[in-house]
Amino acid sequence: MATRLEGKVLVAQGGGPTAVINQSVVGVALEARKFTQVTRVYGALHGVKGIANEEFLDLTRETTHNLERVAQTPSSALLSTRDKPDEAYCARMFEVMKAHDIRYFFYVGGNDSADTVRIVNEQADAAGYDFRAVHIPKTIDNDLVVNDHCPGFGSAARFVSQAFMGVNLDTRALPGVYIGIVMGRHAGFLTASAALARKYVDDGPHLVYLPERVFSTERFLADVDAVMKEHGRCVVAVSEGVSDESHTPILAKLIGEDRDAHGNVQLSGSGALGDLLSDLVKKKLGLKRVRSDTLGYLQRSFVGCVSDRDAHEAREVGEKAVQFAMWDNVDGSVVIRRPVLSYSVEYDLVPLSEVAGKTKVMPDAFVSPQGNGVTDAFHLYCRPLVGSGFPEPHRIRAPRVSKVKG
Repeated sequence: MATRLEGKVLVAQGGGPTAVINQSVVGVALEARKFTQVTRVYGALHGVKGIANEEFLDLTRETTHNLERVAQTPSSALLSTRDKPDEAYCARMFEVMKAHDIRYFFYVGGNDSADTVRIVNEQADAAGYDFRAVHIPKTIDNDLVVNDHCPGFGSAARFVSQAFMGVNLDTRALPGVYIGIVMGRHAGFLTASAALARKYVDDGPHLVYLPERVFSTERFLADVDAVMKEHGRCVVAVSEGVSDESHTPILAKLIGEDRDAHGNVQLSGSGALGDLLSDLVKKKLGLKRVRSDTLGYLQRSFVGCVSDRDAHEAREVGEKAVQFAMWDNVDGSVVIRRPVLSYSVEYDLVPLSEVAGKTKVMPDAFVSPQGNGVTDAFHLYCRPLVGSGFPEPHRIRAPRVSKVKG
């Protein structure tokens, strides 16, 4: 194995966009351009699909100034894909990379992307081709194992919590029931972040339902009824992936078994779950003012709601990926660790097999014993990730004037 690989760098983005994924790509591009063994830095359009089709941009010839501006722009500047490559697909990608003398491959994405990097890397080993492949973490679901948290989550959590902060203020002015459906198939981290909206003891979200706990419509109705009797209003955050006792997603019962390219039941793209739960509340509890929203794509790339901490760490995981590959001549997946209770991070590189195809879920310590809320431990975990300048609502504290006419 060569100790110093000379050739081209290829970077790509996969899966759902985030508010800070471009920071990672720019981190790779700018850091890689510092190393003399790098002859070119390419970016693949549309992720793995673009690699198979040889759709490359020469980032070596992009200005640093414009790359920095792209870094501050949400969504995937190199565009993305939902393709999940099999062995044959990866073999085509590998042949293209060999033809272009790609010696360093960086793929920014979730656990499926890590698995793609693993397959390509194994094929390079089998072919005796000197090659370094590094997975760079990204997901708003925050569900990559080993990582304390994932780039993209902090900004999405900032948006979700602020959205629920606004809803909470709205329903306090005009009481009723509000149900917000948040992304999260198996992990409830993003839905749980809605709880950061709470400041006062009667603030919402009053109820938070996560895929880590069995969802019962009967229990849901009882919870809403109890909150309405106590506060006269009820704000609810529900993960799109909530399932019944047989692990069947509630939404799947409504829309059938449509599945995406990864074999997952499609949970996004409609307001069906919110509509179902709203109708249940109206019919079973006899309430009229009931509203629901599905946050959908708004959670992923909302402009103007980026966590500064999230952006900085997304940049650094890109830079660290290059450093691990160039200086240490190793493959793997970059992970974020939080070694102290207050807040700091360290970056490490672990074998791709430790991250690929695995899913992290909310630990029990983060979920309330009742299963319809989160604990203080989650607040301590999540609050630093949404960054500085987090807004805080206030209420009028003036005393009431005594009635004259009784």
